[in-house]
Amino acid sequence: MKKVLSLIAVALVATFVACGPSAEEKAKAEEAAKRTADSIAKALEASLSSAVSEATAPADSTAAATTETTAPAAEEKH
Repeated sequence: MKKVLSLIAVALVATFVACGPSAEEKAKAEEAAKRTADSIAKALEASLSSAVSEATAPADSTAAATTETTAPAAEEKH
C-alpha cells in the first residue's frame, strides 16, 4: 500500500512540475517585467538629464577659491 501511495504522490508532483505556468501567469510576468524595465529607463533618464544639467551649469566661484587655498597646504605636509 505504501508503494502505491508513494507512486501516486510522485505522479502528482511530476504533473504539477510538468504543467508550468499558465498563459495568464506568463502574461502577468511579462507585464511586470515591462513595468520594471520602464521604471528603470525613467530613473536612468532622469539621472542622466540631471547629470547633464549639472555639467552645463556655470562653475561655482567659491569652489575654485577653496581648491586654490587648500592645494598648497597639502603640498607642505609631504
